[in-house]
This record gives sequence, structure tokens and C-alpha cells, in this order.
Amino acid sequence: MALTIISLIKQVPLPSEMRMGEDGLMDRTKAKSIINIDCQFGLEAGLQLKKEYPDAKLIVCSMGPPSFEAALRTAISMGYDEAYLLSDRKLGGSDTFATGLAISTMLKHLGFTKDSKEPFIILAGRQTSDGDTAHVPSQVAENLGIPQATFIETLKADGEGNVIAKRIIEGGYQMMKLPMPCTISLTPTGTPPRKPSLSGAIKARNISITTFGIDDIGLGTEKIGINGSPTIVSKVVNIVSERAPITMSEGHNEAALVDSLIKNFKKGGNVLEKKEKVAKKESDRPDFPEVDLRNGSRGILTWAEVTNGKLSRPSLELLTPARNLANQLGNDTKVTTLMIGKGVKSLAQTLIEHGSDEVIVVEDDRLEEYLVLPFSNIFAQVIKERKPEIALFAATTSGRELAPRIGVKTDSGVTADCTGLEIGEYVDKKEKSIITPILESRRPTYGESKLATILGFVFPQISTARAGTFEVPQRVEGRTGIVSSFNPILDGKDFIVEILQTVRGEGGLQNLFEADIIVSGGRGTTSDGLGLIKKLAEELNNKGINTEWACSRPVVDEGITEYARQVGQTGKTIRPKVYIAVGISGAIQHIAGMKESEKIIAIDHNPKASIFNNADFGIVGEYQDILPELIERVKSGFTFGIEAKKA
Repeated sequence: MALTIISLIKQVPLPSEMRMGEDGLMDRTKAKSIINIDCQFGLEAGLQLKKEYPDAKLIVCSMGPPSFEAALRTAISMGYDEAYLLSDRKLGGSDTFATGLAISTMLKHLGFTKDSKEPFIILAGRQTSDGDTAHVPSQVAENLGIPQATFIETLKADGEGNVIAKRIIEGGYQMMKLPMPCTISLTPTGTPPRKPSLSGAIKARNISITTFGIDDIGLGTEKIGINGSPTIVSKVVNIVSERAPITMSEGHNEAALVDSLIKNFKKGGNVLEKKEKVAKKESDRPDFPEVDLRNGSRGILTWAEVTNGKLSRPSLELLTPARNLANQLGNDTKVTTLMIGKGVKSLAQTLIEHGSDEVIVVEDDRLEEYLVLPFSNIFAQVIKERKPEIALFAATTSGRELAPRIGVKTDSGVTADCTGLEIGEYVDKKEKSIITPILESRRPTYGESKLATILGFVFPQISTARAGTFEVPQRVEGRTGIVSSFNPILDGKDFIVEILQTVRGEGGLQNLFEADIIVSGGRGTTSDGLGLIKKLAEELNNKGINTEWACSRPVVDEGITEYARQVGQTGKTIRPKVYIAVGISGAIQHIAGMKESEKIIAIDHNPKASIFNNADFGIVGEYQDILPELIERVKSGFTFGIEAKKA
């Protein structure tokens, strides 16, 4: 089989070296750059695949300034055969929509289309560290009209023109079969990337890299660059901790340290001095005419994700920002929810009681499990008929690949992993107008060090909301609404991806969203396989406290526990009453997942660990010494101020 393996990579700046420019946006010109970590796993996956097909051709592609040649030469030194760079000043400022369009246009120029006679696979990293969107693989796949699978851990070809892939999902994994050509994005939990070889380095030094401009590949400027992108970054601010300075335990041994923690905890810890926000003066607003770009688009559409016959919690969380946005828009703005599945109509009333005004139901036995091709097709048809101004998805593994694919179908930009959604306005100084109303989507970026505000100018404005960020709206039993049916047009091509097996964990995994206390272990607690972490959680449960255990990403990477228990930017965002971080250094990616906790306790042997800058209470010490003492205190009745739930 004359297989071609295409890896898409991006050169990214180190987040620690990013600086804010005078315009309030990020300046990456002086920051050191590396190949994006996730892209490195994609490169390695291609090299592993070549072992199965020694005659396969390995191609690496990128889009960016001429300096990106360095990353392409690194890929060549690892074992790739050819390299292509799309570089043009007119691409500057492109959002993910424009990037996906540009890269797919280059691939078409190279002869890779859905009708190609020879099979090919496109590999990419799950997401990039500077954007963290996970959009581009989906957008490239949709622009090429080929199937895709994201959040893939391992893959192999079956020798019959298909790819067998293991996809990570909430609570477990799926085994999938995709026909070639297809696009696959890899998680950083697969085979670690290799180092360049000496012979590879020599080859990379001498090889010629083909560079294209947009004219070379026949790409116009209508939908690229700042002016052609459907979204823009309007503002970036530094993320500042909203916690008071930590209260550290004092004592000459582990028993005294734990006693000090309990004493400090009962006192309540330090209090943050609140600073008054300075309200923006109405006089600061220029006297420009207001412009409404919606052109008849009205209302908010959300997606209700159904797994194992139940509504996912993140789907219910979505209704909180949806209702808030509807209230801000006024004029009886409606919240409509689309629910797709097999025998799901009975769940519609639950959505209405949590805030939906209408639930559109699509039922089909073939749609029992989520599949991106038919689901995106259905959404595009509903959007065309209903014309919502805003479409919201939970930033689950499914939502993060579905939303950008829909965005390409509707020419809409997508903002990923949002932690704030508000209705605002945009002052267009060039056109001397004020665009209103417009959705302001706020999302952490650059390794959770910055908060960016994204605006969309094509409707519907699409955003995904970070799971665990918003509370589930209070249920109003008996609330009335409309339940309607929608009959989409689907054909066999929508079902060419086959789910071979779905494995989901039960019990405690969903409880991470609902637990009052979460005990979480990091790299520093792996010597006993998280034994003491689990023991502390067990003793709290024995006292009637709703407790669960979790971990940081290094624990998952080492294969000690499953991805479903990972807390952090690439895992779950949780908000328990008490979060106990043990042996966790405090990487900003982990902080992103646990910072919404009411109280945070940090236990680490390193007094300079970053976790202590993001916690309320801290103990410096070895976890093997501290946790047994803490477990004994729990046995004696200390439950972190939380009362046992009555049976």
C-alpha cells in the first residue's frame, strides 16, 4: 500500500517568555520557540506507523513565518522525508478557522483530497500550548471532507485501508475504525517522541524545504488574516490569583504539622483584601452609531450530550451561561437545546426544568453513541433552519471536536474552553461604529497565564465552555417548555466511522464533579501507587463525607491511573468544597482545573513548590509521613468542617 503519512506541526513560544505588548495583545517575537509538545507525539505516531508500512512516505507540514523552518528540519532529523511550509504575511493574525482553511488548501495543492487514489493519513497534535483550542485538526478534516478522530492515544493501520484508533473519552475510551483518508489528532499520552539521529540531523541540514505563499496554492484573502478571520482577540490580561496568602503549618514533626493545619483550618485562614473595581465611564464610549450584524439571527442553541442514556453534567452546566446570555440580550431571547441519540426524548423535560425553553430531539438508532460526522451534519441543518445567534457546547472531548467542525460548515469562528461568557460590544475605530450586541468569550491561554477575550463576527457565534466552570442551574420542577422533533437528512457517508468498543468507568469518576472533598495525588505520590491518597479518601467516605480521589497529569502519563481521574487544563475542572493536593508541584495547567475549589490544602516536600502560591493552607513535608497522621485525625472525627450527609 503506497501510504502517505502527513504530520501537521506548529512551532510555539515558551509561555514563560511571552510578554504583553502596548496594544494589550501578546508579543511572541522575542520568545524562544519549540515544536509544540502535542505535535511531537503526532510526529512520533507517524514514525511508529511507518514501522508497519516501511514504504510509506512521511511528510511534515506547517504554517507560519520563515523561522518555522527550524521545526520542520527537526522533524526531518527524526525521520521524515519531505517538508512544506506555508508562509505569507497575508496570513498574519489568522484565527483557527482561517488556519484550518489555509492548511487544507495547501494539502489540496499537494494532491491530497478526499478523492485521492492513494491512501493518506493526516496526523496532528491534540492542541497547541499557545492557543489550547484543539480546533485545527477538526477544521482541516471538514475542509477536506474526510473523517476524523481526536484525542487519540494509540493507532495502527489494519492493512485494508482503515485506521484503528483508541480515543480517550470522559470516563474511559473508545476503539474506532476510520477509513482512509482521515485526520487523527494525538494526545500526549502515547509513545514519547524520539530524539533526532546523527544521520537525520545531517539530512535535515542539507534538505530543501518547499515554501509556499497563498498565491502558489490558489488561496484568496477573503477568509484569512486578521480581516478575513471570523474571530479576533480583542484583549489579553494577566491572570492574577484571587486567593489570600497561604497559611502554612508550623511544627517540629508531622503530628505537630497536622495539628497546626487543623487549627488553621478551623480559624478559616487568611482573608483577601478586596479591591473595588473602577467602573467604565459612559463618557469613555465614543459617539459612534450602533451596528447590529445579526441579520435576523436570534436565540441561543446548546448541545445536550447524552452518555449511557443520561444527560452529561457539563451539558446541564451550559444552561447557566445560556440563560444569563438570554437575560442580557432581552427581548424574550429563547434558549433552545438540541439533543441527539437513541430513545432520548424522555430526557427533554429535565433540560426544560434546568432552563431550556425548547428541546429539539433527533432520534435514530444509529446515533446511540456520539459520532462527529452525523452529529455535525445534523447541527448544520438545525442552524440553517433556526438561525441562532449563539451556539454553545461543553468543552468535553466530543464538544471540542464537534464545535469547530460545525464552525467550518457555517463559516463561523469558534472560541474554545471558555470560563466566561458575556454580551458586550465592540468599538470599531476604523469604521467608526459600535457593533452590538456581540458575544464576549473569555478563555485562559498561554499555559493559563493570560485571559483572552475573543469576539466573533459571523453568526452563530460559537463557543465551548470549560466543564466544571459553571454551576448546574437550579432545577425548577414542573417548568414548561416546547419539545419538538427534527428529521435530518443523513446518508451512509455520515456513518463511515465505526465504533468498535466503548469502555466507560462507573461510580466515582462522575463523582469528581459532585464530591465535597477531592484528594489528589501528583508525581510525588506515585511510590505507593496513590495508596495513601486513596486511603484518605476512603476514611472520609467512611465518615459519611462525599469524597473522591484524583490525580495530576504526570500520574496518568506514567500509566498509574486512568485519564478520567486527571484534574487540570487537559483533564477535568472541578469545584469541591475542599481540594487536597498532595505531591503536586503546581503547574499552571493543573491549577486551571482546581482553582475553583472553595478551600485548597497543599502538601509537598518542596517549600518553593508553586502549589503553595495557589492554596489556602499548606504543609511542607513528606507525604508518607503527613498523610498517615491526617488519616488518624479523620478517624478521630476531623472532616474539614463538612458534615456527613444523612442517609
